[in-house]
Amino acid sequence: QVQLVESGGGLVQAGGSLRLSCGASGRTFSMYAMGWFRQAPGKEREFVAAISQYGDTSYAESVKGRFTISRNNAKNTVYLQMNSLEAKDTAVYYCAMRPLGLKATTRDAFDSWGQGTQVTVSS
Repeated sequence: QVQLVESGGGLVQAGGSLRLSCGASGRTFSMYAMGWFRQAPGKEREFVAAISQYGDTSYAESVKGRFTISRNNAKNTVYLQMNSLEAKDTAVYYCAMRPLGLKATTRDAFDSWGQGTQVTVSS
């Protein structure tokens, strides 16, 4: 059974930075793609970033140039470095794992989810 545990969320001022981490267990981490999604109050959960087993990355247009996804296979951990944060980035951020190695950008491509971590950006 896959378990994903996010950490690193919090309250930050606009223009600031946060780094989210997601530790994975229950599957051979290095073989599978990972992703980050977010959900703001009253909105649908949306794609933020994804990384393949090989390190190829994809980003939502709204975060390109500000967010960076990376992975450390030795630590079974995926990261989301968030810079130049804006109030519109406020949301619960979820880590997700695919049952495949190729990256994807849609929710239904991922079969395992973490519990989420709150990110609040004050303006």
